[in-house]
Amino acid sequence: MKYLITGGAGFIGSNLADKLLADGHDIVVVDNFNDYYDVAIKEANVAQHKNNPHHKLYRVDIENKKALQPIFENQKFDAVIHLAARAGVRPSLERPMDYVKTNILGTVNILECMRENGVKKLVMASSSSVYGNCKEKEFSEDLKVAEPISPYAATKSACEQLCYTWHHLYGLDVVVLRFFTVYGPRQRPDLAIHKFAKKIESGEPIQMYGDGTTKRDYTYIDDIVAGIQSAIDYDKSGYEIINLGGGEPITLKRMIETIEKAIGRPAVIEQKSMQPGDVDKTVCDWSKAHQLLKYTPKTTFEQGIQKFIRWRKTQNEK
Repeated sequence: MKYLITGGAGFIGSNLADKLLADGHDIVVVDNFNDYYDVAIKEANVAQHKNNPHHKLYRVDIENKKALQPIFENQKFDAVIHLAARAGVRPSLERPMDYVKTNILGTVNILECMRENGVKKLVMASSSSVYGNCKEKEFSEDLKVAEPISPYAATKSACEQLCYTWHHLYGLDVVVLRFFTVYGPRQRPDLAIHKFAKKIESGEPIQMYGDGTTKRDYTYIDDIVAGIQSAIDYDKSGYEIINLGGGEPITLKRMIETIEKAIGRPAVIEQKSMQPGDVDKTVCDWSKAHQLLKYTPKTTFEQGIQKFIRWRKTQNEK
């Protein structure tokens, strides 16, 4: 099978590409290698496949439909896994128009290229951020998601609706996956686990926003990749929204303590006030994923953090 992965040089995309290549598939990666974080990290993510005939890389921005079109015309994709996006809640408050252009316009460009070139299967990455400050005990896919509290979350919600529209109008087979705080090897350096680990290792203070009781449902990268693979194969309905999470919300305090234990060094903590756009909790109900995709997260938070810290020790990053 031949798959297009947008954002395929990033954290999730490169891990997915590695697994699909290992399983014998042909992979085409589209990534613009922007400078949201150190470009050298993305270059390293794809370097091992430089001479692999089953891995093709295009340095293209999804905002540029003219550049995307020939890729679709010259390749016959069995499915598109659309992971490319501007991510991050706090940066979206500072640069909302960038998020609208990349996430919404970019997604429409992908949908149109699929329609125009007869590609029928799409797996799109959404986010638990669409649930906003949900008060329910668990976040299930049938909950109302009309109250996003950041531009990032609003763009992801819009992308879900656009995907439904193209499914309804043009028969695209779409699975939207709402990821819950993904972590593990190659995680972006701006994300809390990676940032905290680096600072704890070097003895620098870390900023803890709020009183440490906010909760996140962290999901290890291998579980996310397995969920994406199952979504690619899913063919029982034309449009589904499915949560992929770890199944256990972790408080900020516990997250820090787990990293401290894995590193063997205490953190120096600076307490800060809650930031605008941050949600109080995310709690994944992954029962639908289990029912439709046979998804079950296999990596506990403690196991995942230990794997992540071991990976960091293999990197040259200081």
